[in-house]
Amino acid sequence: MSVTPKSPSEALSYAMPLSRFLQRMLDSRPWLAARLGQSLPHALDADAMQAFMRESGLDEPRLRATLRKLRAWVVSHILVRDLNGLADLAEVTETMTLLAEVTVQAAHDVLREGLVQRYGVPLSTTGWEQELLVIGMGKLGGRELNVSSDIDLIFIYPEDGDTGGAKVISNFEFFERLGKQLIQALAEVTEHGQVFRVDMRLRPNGDSGPLVASFDMLENYFITQGREWERYAWIKARVLAGERFEELEKIARPFVFRKYLDFGAINAMRDLHAQIRREVARRDRANNIKLGPGGIREIEFIAQVFQLIRGGRDLHLQTRPTLKVLALLAERGILAGEAVTELSAAYDFLRRLEHRLQYLDDAQTHDLPQNDEDRARIAQAMNFPDYTAMLEALDAHRANVSRYFEHVFGTPEEEGHSLDGMWAAAENESQAEPILAELGYCQPAVAASRLAAIRTGIRYQQLANHIRGRLDALIPRVVEAAAATPCPDDTLTRFLDLIEAISRRGAYLALLQQYPQALRRVADLMSASRWAAQFLTRHPILLDELLDTRTLQAAPDWPAVRAQIGAALDAAEPDMERQMDLVREHHHAQVFRLLTQDIAGMLTVEVLADHLSALADLIVDLSIPAVWRKIKIRHRKEPEFAVIAYGKLGGKELGYASDLDLVFLHGNDNAPEASDVYARLAQRLNSWLSSQTAAGILFETDLRLRPNGESGMIVCSLDAFRQYQLESAWVWEHQALTRARFAAGDPALGAAFERIRCEVLRQERDLDTLRAEVLSMRQKMREAHAGKSERFDLKHDTGGLIDVEFLVQYLVLGHAHHHPELTGNLGNIALLRIAGELGLIPAGLAARCGDSYRMLRHLQHRQRLNDLPSRIDAGEVALAREPVRILWQQVFGES
Repeated sequence: MSVTPKSPSEALSYAMPLSRFLQRMLDSRPWLAARLGQSLPHALDADAMQAFMRESGLDEPRLRATLRKLRAWVVSHILVRDLNGLADLAEVTETMTLLAEVTVQAAHDVLREGLVQRYGVPLSTTGWEQELLVIGMGKLGGRELNVSSDIDLIFIYPEDGDTGGAKVISNFEFFERLGKQLIQALAEVTEHGQVFRVDMRLRPNGDSGPLVASFDMLENYFITQGREWERYAWIKARVLAGERFEELEKIARPFVFRKYLDFGAINAMRDLHAQIRREVARRDRANNIKLGPGGIREIEFIAQVFQLIRGGRDLHLQTRPTLKVLALLAERGILAGEAVTELSAAYDFLRRLEHRLQYLDDAQTHDLPQNDEDRARIAQAMNFPDYTAMLEALDAHRANVSRYFEHVFGTPEEEGHSLDGMWAAAENESQAEPILAELGYCQPAVAASRLAAIRTGIRYQQLANHIRGRLDALIPRVVEAAAATPCPDDTLTRFLDLIEAISRRGAYLALLQQYPQALRRVADLMSASRWAAQFLTRHPILLDELLDTRTLQAAPDWPAVRAQIGAALDAAEPDMERQMDLVREHHHAQVFRLLTQDIAGMLTVEVLADHLSALADLIVDLSIPAVWRKIKIRHRKEPEFAVIAYGKLGGKELGYASDLDLVFLHGNDNAPEASDVYARLAQRLNSWLSSQTAAGILFETDLRLRPNGESGMIVCSLDAFRQYQLESAWVWEHQALTRARFAAGDPALGAAFERIRCEVLRQERDLDTLRAEVLSMRQKMREAHAGKSERFDLKHDTGGLIDVEFLVQYLVLGHAHHHPELTGNLGNIALLRIAGELGLIPAGLAARCGDSYRMLRHLQHRQRLNDLPSRIDAGEVALAREPVRILWQQVFGES
């Protein structure tokens, strides 16, 4: 390792043998050494660069000389600091990025003023002043510029029109002239050198396209001609000059970042990289540390492919710097922490080596030197004892990069599969049957017929060639994966339903094709639960969730989930359609994670219901302000509005497909428009929750438990709710109230509701009258759900779930006047236990009834997971029914 010099002169003396460029600068610019002596102790910022330009003069005659003098100082400054260990990679790239920014802006401002004096200000057809937006691409856009880099620019202006001067030209002509002058000011080689080589080939249509384009031209190009590699390039696009960057980003973002997961980007990036590899091989440039194997470009591709895949959903991944993207990929579990550590270390090493290669002669090179003298210089500059030692470190980093690159961009479909022949001849069912039988399928003829139907179907025949190729690679692996599950026939049927549903969505096929572990997890899921299979088929976007086992196995962090969904909703404001899709996508993803844990046996029914209920509360609570913002006429900043949960959600017993029984309340708001405003909020919130969108549905909602049922107002005031409950409600409505709770909205209003709820439940009631009312309601329900089946209905039959619920509701309504602890919304099992402890029912029988209730819920859940009716063989629950029937007899005096 070199010893850090103690003074600027020592720093210069150490750096000069390592850079012929620095030696030339010092020899040709007598002022430079003294300037460096003053500046070397500190990093340069934009203010220092601008001050330098003001000193040297920034009028049009002196512009070129000033910009080139500035570059000589800045590059020499950062070169010396870097070689002496005073600057890290971040300082080097940031300093060079700042140099590009201040020189581009200075040249733009000076040259534009000259054109304005000649032609007047460019104006839109409606008279608004227009500007040139200078877009930095590549490393400039990502604030990662190297010391001898080109700068990739694109010139865009907002609107067509004409200039307002005496000599009128079109806005296109004005900005084209400005663009040409700007390029010359930076790139022209004068006696002072040049500032930056300027590359304009990333503009629409490249060299054959116009130098400047309007917003409309750019948007039309993206829609009609934009190519995959241009999406990759536009990830790093950043406006360097111009204020209307937000409008530009709105045009570019949908082109770059797809709304849904885009695993098809892997193939596009793989093709682009293959072209680069072929070019490298053709030119025999394996020692190119940027484009060669394991080079800088491969690290950038790894980061950017996941930006293309996920950036439309995860806005944080729309950031530009490579190292920041890699860190985010580790945070999200997309790449392993070890992989990101090694890739980041390799990136740092390669970029520092890149700079030292360029320090030699200020040449834009990425090739390792061929002569021994320069090799020794580079080894010393990299703090290695010799070039061989440096090569060993370089090779280790490149090997790591290549390994991870192949992991991400490998092409598993190129390897043949033993079942490829069977699929290729699938229309010949007799040929497929014995193969399927040997794999373990119980009904090979049925499986063979299904495969033949797909292979010969119109949908398959009409697929684009590249998508059909993915499907052809996938089907044999699906057949194999299904055969490895306990119920291969059911698994294959469900998996093929999914495949047919996504067959036109190349991104989903690409995901299963790229990640065999995801395919195996899909097969396991399909085998375990018919309901899960249907859920995944309805929402194939959830396939992405199967890639990260860490996320699948982690306990839900509801505050973090809330923050994530809230941020996504805020970012999409005011696009309500996108917000509705986002909240559905996030909800489905969380449900799917719980589902996989449930199927894996990691959750009890009770814990699962708690999680599903907490998720529903969270979604409803976040939806209220999102919907409130959409109401144009609002009489207050925050709504005094609460959502009360009844039924399954109220009792925190929510299942995967449970309805939400909701009641909407508002405060005793004296504003004359309050009732109308809150009614609109309630109606729109209900639509927000229950509408079908492209992303599916959130919840089926049921609002019939509100005061006066379907004939009542959709939302009522707190006072009106209290009056109704005390004066008009039926006993069955008080039974429902035992399971009600505040779920979302204004907490103060929720607390006021809870006080009313306790007040109503603690009314003293005549037990005989109450018993008769409860029995009458139970009899009506039995008659409504009477069935002729000999099988036992877990919910409705005698000794089933509803009997337990009615028992608890009777105990609460009958005894809460003397025992307020019964008003707690604690769940049926806990309330049975409390009633037993209070001596209202035998404690032992209460415990047995609680166990029965738990078992019945477990069986109900099992049936729903396989999309089966809630009727099962009566013998399976004979023991569980008995305590419920005994307790019913003791409490109500009838069997």
